[in-house]
Amino acid sequence: MLNSQDIETAARALDEAERTRVQTGLLSGQFPDMTMDDAYAIQAFWVGLKKAAGRRVVGWKIGLTSRAMQAALNIDIPDSGVLFDDMIFEDGAGIPADRFIQPRIEAEIAFLMKSPLRGPDITVFDVLNATEYVFPALEILDTRIVRVDPETNRMRTVIDTISDNAANAGIVCGGRPARPNDVDMRWMGAIVSRNGVVEETGLGAGVLNDPARGIAWLANRLARYGDGIEAGQIVLAGSFIRPVETTHGCTISADFGSQGTVACHFE
Repeated sequence: MLNSQDIETAARALDEAERTRVQTGLLSGQFPDMTMDDAYAIQAFWVGLKKAAGRRVVGWKIGLTSRAMQAALNIDIPDSGVLFDDMIFEDGAGIPADRFIQPRIEAEIAFLMKSPLRGPDITVFDVLNATEYVFPALEILDTRIVRVDPETNRMRTVIDTISDNAANAGIVCGGRPARPNDVDMRWMGAIVSRNGVVEETGLGAGVLNDPARGIAWLANRLARYGDGIEAGQIVLAGSFIRPVETTHGCTISADFGSQGTVACHFE
């Protein structure tokens, strides 16, 4: 376990990296014996810094929900991060050129909660009962930690990703909201294009076989720390596509069929 000073130092390094857009090194390299609990402790300290600076928590994101991504990082559980008020973008938004470091895009199903969810023992049925709407969304990922160490060629691990607020940086909300019982989320999918060229396709079933299962997992995990999902919060259930790289001038659009579209442009 890391001591409190190491946790604070790591969190402040991440905060500085986000503000300056200069990435910091691999925490998994600096602290080889780090655990997931250490990583979440760093994330929590960073969340505290953001709240102290005036940011407001508006929800949660769940990551690493697909079998392919879990296998790539040699884990068998998802991870989670926190959404803040300054991360929300409207459909069709222009993303300022100096906002992110190395942004990538994932297509996801977002849940807007009407009732709180507090574990343990939250089920999919509890999630459906607590959900006001589900709607299409794009998650903007960013990496305040280097993806690959330039000296050792070591790749970042799940420890680095969790510490880095699960690589969360933004959310673009769009499409047509639906009541959770009015749409089969397992078959709710998207065709994701970059500058008009299809890059990825996927279905909601790629998220733990049912996106609502991810929400239940999150509520039960948060219960271990005396926390939960609150009414009015947005929860990103996890991506069902591989991340799409972006560069300046890219327009990313996701066609969710009958559920509408969501898009953004990187200036």
